[in-house]
Amino acid sequence: MNFGERLKELRIEKGLKQMELAKSVGLSGTAIGHWERNERVPNLDAVISLGKFFHVSIDYLAGLED
Repeated sequence: MNFGERLKELRIEKGLKQMELAKSVGLSGTAIGHWERNERVPNLDAVISLGKFFHVSIDYLAGLED
């Protein structure tokens, strides 16, 4: 599973829309959409923020561990 798929899965599990997630972590909804579609790659600060929000490791978000 890649980053975009993992991010979308976590977001849906929490019952959030892209904009809701974006507001919760201080990012743009457009960025979330691009990442979920694997059109762009987030910077490290964004990945850390998402990991903290979802209480998962960066390795999990990157698809390196289950």
